[in-house]
Amino acid sequence: MTKRTRFLAIVGAAIAVIGSTLSVCGWTPLALLSYVMNSVRSVGNPAGSLSLEVRPDPSVAPPEATSPRGSGNANSVASDSGDWPSYNRTVTSERFSPLSEINTQTVGRLKILCSYDTKLRESFESGLIVVNGALIGTTALDTFSIDPANCHENWRVHEEYKPAGQKVNRGAAYLDGRVFRGFLDGQVRAYDFKSGSLLWKTAIADPARQELVDAAPIAWQGLVFVGIALGDQKGFKGRMYALAADTGRVVWETYLVPKAEGDPSRGPAGTMPNSAETTWKNSPDVPISGGGTWTSYTLDPAAGRLYVPVANPSPDFVLSLREGNDLYTNSVLVLDARSGSYVNHFQISPRDWHDWDVSNAPALIQTRSGKQLLSFTPKNGYLYGLDLATGQFIYHSAVTRRDNTEASLTTRSYTRFCPGAVGGGEWNGVAYDAQTNLIFSGEDDWCTTVKLQSADKVRAAANGDVWMGHVKDNPLDLFGRQDPHSRWAGWLYATDADTGQWKWRLKTNYPILGGVTATAGGLVLFGDMGSNFYAVDASGGQRLWNTKLDGAIGGGVVTYSAGGSQKFAVAAGLTSIFWPTEQATAKIVILGL
Repeated sequence: MTKRTRFLAIVGAAIAVIGSTLSVCGWTPLALLSYVMNSVRSVGNPAGSLSLEVRPDPSVAPPEATSPRGSGNANSVASDSGDWPSYNRTVTSERFSPLSEINTQTVGRLKILCSYDTKLRESFESGLIVVNGALIGTTALDTFSIDPANCHENWRVHEEYKPAGQKVNRGAAYLDGRVFRGFLDGQVRAYDFKSGSLLWKTAIADPARQELVDAAPIAWQGLVFVGIALGDQKGFKGRMYALAADTGRVVWETYLVPKAEGDPSRGPAGTMPNSAETTWKNSPDVPISGGGTWTSYTLDPAAGRLYVPVANPSPDFVLSLREGNDLYTNSVLVLDARSGSYVNHFQISPRDWHDWDVSNAPALIQTRSGKQLLSFTPKNGYLYGLDLATGQFIYHSAVTRRDNTEASLTTRSYTRFCPGAVGGGEWNGVAYDAQTNLIFSGEDDWCTTVKLQSADKVRAAANGDVWMGHVKDNPLDLFGRQDPHSRWAGWLYATDADTGQWKWRLKTNYPILGGVTATAGGLVLFGDMGSNFYAVDASGGQRLWNTKLDGAIGGGVVTYSAGGSQKFAVAAGLTSIFWPTEQATAKIVILGL
């Protein structure tokens, strides 16, 4: 152990002890540790920078001038062109807005209009929804509604319990006058849209078994769809649910990895193939574990099919204890939305030893050539394009650095690989602009170094323990040892949806974790972990406008119409021990002309 890691371990232990006495002031030990550590680590963080590269490749067709711009998917469901009513605006997840008042010509006049400060310090990753004149956001324990034109609070509801681990939630869903969201206590709650009054709550996870609900639900035709996390704990098995929007009743429950005798049941079971169990070749003392789902979801309303991103198997890094292909981990799993029964699956890492989850909701798009495409960007650093007519991947294109990806992890030495366990495409997915036929993907370029524990030590972990299977040199190495953050970066790729070739790409000096949004005004909007918010030209990638906000951007970046004009809203202020960012409280920043 180096002097630095010994120092970090001592500081962490001391702050944890001190912090336990400060919880009455709203500080958990982890929050206090995050604040102190990141205040030190972020000293001297540089200003944001962008580097643009345009591909001189005639095989990528130039954009065609058509007006108005469409979303590229006739099945998209959005109640109002001026709203942002679901996590990715539509349940088909294109993250495209038809608004164009703020465009390549007017964006230079953009300014901050107001902000709503939650006064909380936590891993603020909330996707935002804007519907019927209200903006809805979430923190780990709070749900709030504000006026999307002036940031005035309509209502705010607090749920009191003590979550284990870091405080995080990724957003809410809306349907028929109700707001739905999950909590770290394993509950899904519904609130009245106008007043915030609690309507119902349903338990779908057991926090005593290290289960929680941090994903952003989606809602459709009387159903609310959401699943459970964490897949990095021994004995955890991921599950997906449909709940009745009016009562919270469990309509169906589907296990995302094979269910065994004694596993809990909370409702009618979706039918899954029995053959999945044969793809797990664990010995009897290595329980099937993993398959959490922790981000958001996509739905094809015409076919009634739900697309579920399923995360890693565990122990995450120890392939020798998981000799099979581990279905349905590291897959997009397709379920019948009304019954929860199996329809199809698309697995991208059958034998994963890097913790490379399928980590975000895929987009359903119709490309310029007429293909019905499934597009998503997991943590392995690829952008995937799958032709839904044939069920075949037509490309997987690298959209961030990929180094040493085939090297085996061992107990003898440390192995560094990129993307790391917290790299690649994280909890926000792609955006698609039919006008340019470009898919936009934001990436985290950050590498991880891992040395394995012995197989006996991995087997000896207790049920419910974090079960990665690596040597931890200090408490910050929960997902392996990350590179110094002076070596991290981010990428925004603009990729032709038909060919998989990038047309332009931007490299930033901070990871891109927040939402990426395309608009009919010819803009692509995104933020980074250095608190920088950008608007760039969708066609060529040129920076048109930027500003520095107060806090790392790890949540929603949305656009909508309110108060008679187009607005942008950004969730800023992500504070987490795992991300060495400047310290700030979680807030919503609203911008306009």
